[in-house]
Amino acid sequence: MAVRCEPLFSSNPRDVIASVARQSRKDTGMENTKQSYVYILFNKRNGTLYTGVTSNLIKRVYEHKDKLTEGFTSKYGVDKLGYYEVYADIRLAIEREKQIKGGSRKKKLELIETMNPEWNDLYESII
Repeated sequence: MAVRCEPLFSSNPRDVIASVARQSRKDTGMENTKQSYVYILFNKRNGTLYTGVTSNLIKRVYEHKDKLTEGFTSKYGVDKLGYYEVYADIRLAIEREKQIKGGSRKKKLELIETMNPEWNDLYESII
């Protein structure tokens, strides 16, 4: 019988992300729960904003930070987590993302200010 073992260390960032996300779910007792997140990233206080939705917030923010995908956030250096909401149903998260994206910049800034008045990068608090 073959036993599959995962290496302790990997040079592939995607492997690291997956491992961290699995451990995070185990640590919080949520390994069998599928949550979704709406989030807002920023590059500096009152700077450029990006709103997104994901089923794995740790992984997605890591991808933004390490510029693993080309696009808006890598082009403008938008890589700090300023705000997020948690949903049990991805459909509700997508609906909320559309609502936030359709709202004014002022409303987005107010969301960040409500959760994160110091404009800290919240990534460290979720890993």
